[in-house]
Amino acid sequence: MIAGFIYFGRMEMYMQRALELAAQGFGKVAPNPMVGCVLVHNSVIIGEGWHQRYGGAHAEVNAIHAVQDKALLKECTLYVTLEPCNHIGLTPPCTDLIIEFGIPLVVIAVQDPNPLVSGQGIERLQKAGITVQTGMLEKEARWQNRRFFTFHEKKRPYIILKWAETQDGFMDILRENGELGSFAISGHESKVLVHKWRTEEAAILVGSRTVFIDNPQLTARHWPGKDPVRIVIDANLKVPRTHHIFEDRGRTIVFNRLETRPIFNIEYIQLNFAEEILPRIMDYMRYEKLTSVIVEGGAATLGRFLELGLWDEIRRFRAPMNLENGLKAPAIELTPDEIVPVGEDSLELYFQSTPPAETRISI
Repeated sequence: MIAGFIYFGRMEMYMQRALELAAQGFGKVAPNPMVGCVLVHNSVIIGEGWHQRYGGAHAEVNAIHAVQDKALLKECTLYVTLEPCNHIGLTPPCTDLIIEFGIPLVVIAVQDPNPLVSGQGIERLQKAGITVQTGMLEKEARWQNRRFFTFHEKKRPYIILKWAETQDGFMDILRENGELGSFAISGHESKVLVHKWRTEEAAILVGSRTVFIDNPQLTARHWPGKDPVRIVIDANLKVPRTHHIFEDRGRTIVFNRLETRPIFNIEYIQLNFAEEILPRIMDYMRYEKLTSVIVEGGAATLGRFLELGLWDEIRRFRAPMNLENGLKAPAIELTPDEIVPVGEDSLELYFQSTPPAETRISI
């Protein structure tokens, strides 16, 4: 019995290493999932790999190629965080390579929810005489790829609501005289962190009032990495074309009720605003394979997402200031899953699905 526990503990250790490898693809491989893989021979890891970029080699391929003595593969166990693919996409099927090298045992954390793969990779390996075990650190693997699982299981992008508010619950000053320009509530450290988040998500979404008043760029200029696709809800196209959102730094999508042709990097998508538009916007994002979105305001847009239950995470900054009057922040009757200090601010994190205890969000 003790030997069995030791063996199981080692298996978890190898899968944990595969999860650590997979995490290195965060923000670089979407709409593909993050995947890590290790090859173990006589209790020693002899090959490691992870999916490093979209369109690049998969984790299993990189791990197998990292093994110097390929003859050892016939005596190896392969640990992988997601079911190996069995279809031809941008790369050949990983199952073919595993079978080719005669790897006898494959341990998989979680089955792939993508209908192009789901269960078929496992079946292919088993038909080739390979022993397959599943469920090793499954909760941790699902959490790591929660954007990917949400995209395929809920048929929409993973939705993160983010805002900053004062201690007395305001997110902006009153603008009775039409004042323009952003009013900073959170501190510098929080701003840098938000720009880091932008590099990790596929898109960023705001309402027209926020764009008109704040004139934001919605880029990740304070953190190295890619800019998200900018999405604006502007029913009557009131935001001036001179605003930063239209600068040619990346792709911008504007949802509106008017029929308008695309201009350079700007795409205009017509919607019927007499109907509920947020599900339609989520449908369009899914069609465009935008697997995640961070919603940054304003209050009305955030409030509507909350009313519809269209969210997976809430990231609320609480700043050490009071306004006494202003634009009220969205009200939520929830207990934070985690509270993290960020500079002088306090970041409250809320999750629709409770994450595994040791795998809370990394900031």
